[in-house]
Amino acid sequence: MAEQMKRIAYVDWMRGLACVLMFQTHCYDSWLGGNARATTFFSWSQLGGTLPAPLFLFLAGISFALVTEKLRAKGVDANTVARKTIRRGAEIFGFGLLFRLQEFLPGQPWAPWTDLLRVDVLNIIGFSMILMGMVCRVAVAEGEAPLGDEALRVRHNRLRSILAAVVAAAVVALATPPLWTTWRPRWLPWPLESYINGVHTFDKPQPWLFPLFPWSAFAFAGLAAGFLVLSDWARRHEARAALLAGLVGAAAFGLGWWLDARHTQLYAVYDFWHTSPNFFLMRVGVLLMILFLSYAWCRWGAGQWGFSPMIQLGQTSLLVYWVHIEFVYGRFSILTKRSQSIWMATLGLLTIFLAMVLLSILRTRFKRGGLMALVPWRRTAREAGG
Repeated sequence: MAEQMKRIAYVDWMRGLACVLMFQTHCYDSWLGGNARATTFFSWSQLGGTLPAPLFLFLAGISFALVTEKLRAKGVDANTVARKTIRRGAEIFGFGLLFRLQEFLPGQPWAPWTDLLRVDVLNIIGFSMILMGMVCRVAVAEGEAPLGDEALRVRHNRLRSILAAVVAAAVVALATPPLWTTWRPRWLPWPLESYINGVHTFDKPQPWLFPLFPWSAFAFAGLAAGFLVLSDWARRHEARAALLAGLVGAAAFGLGWWLDARHTQLYAVYDFWHTSPNFFLMRVGVLLMILFLSYAWCRWGAGQWGFSPMIQLGQTSLLVYWVHIEFVYGRFSILTKRSQSIWMATLGLLTIFLAMVLLSILRTRFKRGGLMALVPWRRTAREAGG
């Protein structure tokens, strides 16, 4: 149980890191104005903004593996596991559509109706979870393990799921360049094609959107990583497994760099920063290295010294994602947009961070004890035995 709690803690810390990187990217992008937008500081801020989306999708895959493994260990049949996980993915997808509606209505009368169908990160997380549920269902073979050996059956299905996730990630990454260029499904209506390559209403795919290709590949990579950290060997040697993940990540980053440096490329149109499988491999390498560093920080560093705002944010990442957007980009922005200095925007970022941590704490207490858990004196009395 202690090992499982530690594993959940460092995954939550990593998700909290994604939240903080997202906050700083959105705050500086929304509020900085004038010459501040031409500084090296702003460039580094936006570079950091390339990490949250891959992190959230990667961690969605890890969490999906944790839930699936827990259900399988309880003896839940494969069809029920698939129904439960796919239903959760559909819920997240629905949240994504609801979020788009929330953003659309305050933007009237200026926001175009097509914004309702924009492919955003919540949409693709939900859609990816649905696909992961399908892949995991196809991967398992309940009748192939010897009858009566449930532990062997679980290990067998875990291995099949890892292989299926790796194959799915590779297929998505390799298919992305042609689906954005030479094999574009132009025959599809744009709302459907946009889920393939992010074309939206434009004449070509847009790199600022989140289509299935390549973004779902990060979720499948996280799914494989999640099943791996739940393997019997990884449970017995947690630190070694985390270190191995970091080393594999470094090797993947180096391999992607080496492949990109080759003169021969597989594709007629090669776009390293947006569709390249080599860049995907490098980013997965970075995610695995962050996974190891998060584990090390939580186990040997200060990651769990007392209260951890990072872990707290990670436990309610969907809520803080949803709420902070309105106070950064929306009509309730706490600072005037595109007009702030770096120092004022930084003060606004600190305000957003503290507010979201407080909101996260309130959400956690309410979830555990209902409305009365938010009343300090009632909580103190209960803890004292009153």
